[in-house]
Amino acid sequence: MPHRKAIRDYIRTIADFPKEGIQFRDVTTLFQDARGFRMAVDQLLHPFAGEAIDKVAGLEARGFILGGAVAHQLIRGFVPIRKKGKLPWKTISQEYKLEYGEAVLEIHEDAIQPGEKVLIVDDLLATGGTAEAGIRLVERLGGEVVGCAFVVDLPDLGGRELLQKMGMRVHALVEFEGE
Repeated sequence: MPHRKAIRDYIRTIADFPKEGIQFRDVTTLFQDARGFRMAVDQLLHPFAGEAIDKVAGLEARGFILGGAVAHQLIRGFVPIRKKGKLPWKTISQEYKLEYGEAVLEIHEDAIQPGEKVLIVDDLLATGGTAEAGIRLVERLGGEVVGCAFVVDLPDLGGRELLQKMGMRVHALVEFEGE
């Protein structure tokens, strides 16, 4: 019987990208394999199956790919949370910290209705800054975040701890030590 691949087997590691000392976890190799992609989407939504979820929000950019697929599987709407200046209509914005500065995420002001339950999806959880900004945007529109789902968690960078301190359920498919 052939070896069945796990999610970790589909993720390529690229040394010294985008700068020296970083081990970049490339999920594009997961996306390009039909079985791997399907397995990842199924595993991302599994802990939330049967829960009341109104919308799935994806964080730019790989979170769009995963979040759109999860929303499709759940038969729910999809909401993009994008970098500043990318959304065409009225938005609200949230600043967040990066290791090398600050950035801003935006969401359409009518994307989430008060009381809607939202699942946030992204490819990777590092420091948690991007996810925290996404959570704050959803909450500012009156939505309730039911959880955050990621393919990869880098636990050494503290993102899971940050989100759990905010009261979030965090689900990740694989962990990689280091940066």
